[in-house]
Amino acid sequence: MKRILVLGSGGQIGSELTMRLREIYGGSNVVATDINPARLTEAIQQSGPIAACDATKAEEIAAIVDKYQIDTIYNLVAILSATAEKNPMLGWNIGIGALINCLEIAREKKCALFTPSSIGAFGDTTPLNGTPQDTIQRPKTIYGVTKVTGELLGDYYFERFGVDARSVRFPGLISNVCPPGGGTTDYAVDPIQQLYAVHGSAVHTINEGFTDGNILSEERLADDVTSGKFDLYGQIIDFNDNTLGDYKI
Repeated sequence: MKRILVLGSGGQIGSELTMRLREIYGGSNVVATDINPARLTEAIQQSGPIAACDATKAEEIAAIVDKYQIDTIYNLVAILSATAEKNPMLGWNIGIGALINCLEIAREKKCALFTPSSIGAFGDTTPLNGTPQDTIQRPKTIYGVTKVTGELLGDYYFERFGVDARSVRFPGLISNVCPPGGGTTDYAVDPIQQLYAVHGSAVHTINEGFTDGNILSEERLADDVTSGKFDLYGQIIDFNDNTLGDYKI
């Protein structure tokens, strides 16, 4: 029977993956952790063991691995792309610090390790159509840089030490369980909140009434960052006026 440790169970992936793993392997065999366990969902808190864990501290991970005889680690710890750009060193230290700790513990204690990667590992020079598995990876964000680094470290620990280190490049992910965490899909999950948080000096006046086609209109002052029309996912549609058209969610 697998004994699984999930680091970052309070995030968008962890909040749902933890429960699915407990359905498969049994609640007592999946340990859910977060740096702040109070933010774990009620379902996670009530369905199996939980623990506080700062994944940048190897000794805390190792103690949980020993206590519960863990053989598989899911490392879901990261600072997402938009948030990491505000503090790149924090994004690097958490993203790579937690990963190195997990790789070393997996090597020492013979654990398997899963760490998600992301299409953030690509960049604007990556082929858009039919993107190969092995291709140009020159990301322009610190989040993307940590994901490229993580993929390479996983390869290295497998080739050098035989660690069962695996990863999947996920696209943008959304959750109906966990609120947005500062990534590129925040706008799709909670567009109204993001309208108020858009960067720039624009002053926003939201018209809460519906217009034809269920469009929520927003009139704003023009500036270099926030002018134009955007669709549901934030793509610029029209630069010619100062109206933001959005589907009312």
